[in-house]
Amino acid sequence: MEYENAIEIKDLVKRYDGFTLDNVSFTVPRGSIMGFIGQNGAGKTTTINCLLNLIKKDGGEIKLLGMDMPEKEYEIKKYVSAVFDELPFNEELNANVLDRILSGVFSEWDHAVFSEYLERLQLPSKKKFKDFSKGMKMKLQIAAALSHHARVLIMDEATTGLDPVIRNEILDIFLEFLQDEENAILMSSHITSDLEKVADRVSFIDKGKLLLCGVKDDILDAHGIMKIGKKELEDIDRGDYISARVTDFGADLMVADRAEAAKKYSGALIEKTTLEEIMLFYVNRSRTFEAPKDSVK
Repeated sequence: MEYENAIEIKDLVKRYDGFTLDNVSFTVPRGSIMGFIGQNGAGKTTTINCLLNLIKKDGGEIKLLGMDMPEKEYEIKKYVSAVFDELPFNEELNANVLDRILSGVFSEWDHAVFSEYLERLQLPSKKKFKDFSKGMKMKLQIAAALSHHARVLIMDEATTGLDPVIRNEILDIFLEFLQDEENAILMSSHITSDLEKVADRVSFIDKGKLLLCGVKDDILDAHGIMKIGKKELEDIDRGDYISARVTDFGADLMVADRAEAAKKYSGALIEKTTLEEIMLFYVNRSRTFEAPKDSVK
């Protein structure tokens, strides 16, 4: 298959009463992980459901592996796996039965690969899924997702609620999956620290609109937190920062161009930031907000 981007979304629109996914556009190149971040209700799951044609889009274009969705849905879904925060399999089943079922669903199902993942992830083959822990259920989904030679893996909040050891184990598997540079991952997650570890690119959505999209390291390098005294806040041009967080000791300002801010406000302390902080300040971009008392160090 000839394609440059594993996923292409252009001007995607989906309208609900009280919410609109508003002309969302981004691409996920082959061989990369796109981190898809935003609050609950921001539009992440709606975007993913449109991408998989689980809900019908109202406008825009979607391509996976160079093929149009939904026109080529059947062909596309041979090569796409999706992992959600809840187990999609009947909980009365066990892994042996699931192996037989999925071998009839996917023409490329690989029994040997599935067995290897069960052993590697220490998943029992005869135990019913209802007796699995949350972490085991997630590992089972990932074992199934990676056992039919998929090219695209789509994760919707799949690591939420898992302990750090299991999350690291899963992230390692994702990086192995990307060693084949034809493959790609779209990973929606609240856990921005995971995305900082493994994502190549980041898209940030808020209230149905895409606010930031680009190479993760470029976004982190460009943004910074400028620390000033409370009284100095009125001396800073409002157009020079995203939003301000006021503490008992001063104010923190998120700037989108750290180098430009350092030049204009020489002497100001501008620290590096994180994806979590960037998300927080953009969500509060229309106002000045106070830091929770227990968060002030």
